[in-house]
Amino acid sequence: MTTTETQQRTAVVDADIHPTIPAANLAARLPEPWRTRFQTFGTRVAPPPAIYPRVRNGGMRLDSYPANGIPGSDLGLIREQLLDAYGIGYGVLIPLQAHSYGAEQPEYAQALCHALNESIREDFLDPEPRLVSSLCVPHESPELSIAEIERYADDPRFVQVLFPGGPETVLGHQKYLPIYRAAAEAGLPVAIHLGGIEQHRGDGWPSFYLEHHCWFGNGMAMLAANLILEGVFEQVPDLQIVLVEGGIAWSAPLMWSLDEAWSLLSADVPRLQRKPSEYFREHFWFSTQPIEEPPNPKHLGMALAQTGMTDRIMFASDYPHWDFDSPTTALRELPKELREEIMNENAYRLYRNLERP
Repeated sequence: MTTTETQQRTAVVDADIHPTIPAANLAARLPEPWRTRFQTFGTRVAPPPAIYPRVRNGGMRLDSYPANGIPGSDLGLIREQLLDAYGIGYGVLIPLQAHSYGAEQPEYAQALCHALNESIREDFLDPEPRLVSSLCVPHESPELSIAEIERYADDPRFVQVLFPGGPETVLGHQKYLPIYRAAAEAGLPVAIHLGGIEQHRGDGWPSFYLEHHCWFGNGMAMLAANLILEGVFEQVPDLQIVLVEGGIAWSAPLMWSLDEAWSLLSADVPRLQRKPSEYFREHFWFSTQPIEEPPNPKHLGMALAQTGMTDRIMFASDYPHWDFDSPTTALRELPKELREEIMNENAYRLYRNLERP
């Protein structure tokens, strides 16, 4: 294998990078009357990093603050600290600002999402070919969400549709099916990142940041089970779901429990035609940060193997958060072949618009 071929094979695909568009830049892209509304009232809830319990700096790396700005807003710093530093082949942007855009007046939410998508396109994707992005949609308004998906369907740099883990109702609700169908028809996975209007449905509002940080998987397990049991994948069989920043190892015991209970309670979920685990393994993907870290690092590979889904796990650095995972040191205890699949191969299979560098 030549040096070039080796570099192509080993170039990292980072499945979770968080950009931020400064409020002034976002406002400049909003038409009236939405610009004045945004400047006067803002959005319905604060973004996830600003909600208690969080550390004072919003959970960001201290060195990720540009001279005059906020973490994730400076492309030059993203290049310096991530893309160039680690030879990233592609980085998938996941803007969290749109998590609070779904429940305002529909037209206002749509204007906010479109301004955010345009900002991402112009400020990040146009000047940096290594970056691709999630598409933000006003998820509480299916018709407007579909219009936004169709607007960007011909731009291969938007590689997935973004949903918050906490919309107004459960993600398996029939209300969201038209959006899922539109995403699947466009060949786009739906990425789900925790946050949104209503958080912590499963374990209640946390008292401590440690409690909050270490059990993201609870929320992911609940929404994954709901999507399966509501029959979403029977109704949208081509839909692929990416669970971002919610752990992985919990999925194996969840599948065991669902299958065991379904054998006795299948009449309760009439839309299901097969075992819940079969839907899980065919429709879900994971990102690695934060990943469960056993005392013996070698046990991680054993835990991941129990899922039967190691071909659906993608590396994520979670830049610029404080618990950033370095591509050079993360997952080092995994078998070499498995680590290589997670660092790039699995992402290339999911995001088919990506061309090898």
